[in-house]
Amino acid sequence: MLAYIGLGSNLNQPKQQIKTAVLALHNAKDIEVVNLSSLYQSKPIDGSKQPDYINAVCQVNTHLTALELLYACQDIENKQHRVREKKWGARTIDLDIILYGVQVVASKQLIIPHPQMMNRAFVLVPLSELEDDLKVPVLGPLQDLIDKLDTSELIKL
Repeated sequence: MLAYIGLGSNLNQPKQQIKTAVLALHNAKDIEVVNLSSLYQSKPIDGSKQPDYINAVCQVNTHLTALELLYACQDIENKQHRVREKKWGARTIDLDIILYGVQVVASKQLIIPHPQMMNRAFVLVPLSELEDDLKVPVLGPLQDLIDKLDTSELIKL
């Protein structure tokens, strides 16, 4: 299954945190990282006083189910000392499954396509680097989603 995972970090050397997470994904059982977007710098979603984020999207091939992939991502977050104190709070690493093939998943643990992806330039722009003509299940063409967003504060590194 081809899946896309969003990565974000704003603590403890964010660029290195992203690299470490991508390597951990690639080394995980039944996951192969096949592509990685450029890194992007973005402001915190809630406008709070915290460092800017470094974001990327990676494309993976996996034999895992969507839920198994979620657990693998959470394991990597835990190993990189992710702390969940506050929604949208600063973090060492955040891994979100953005898309899992063309599947639509709606469970207590997981929603795919990611329920906020259409509002996040730091997800859509790097995703378009990997597959510009992507059609997002339920939401439509990726480029149409990007066109609805303000991408002016997103900085490609």
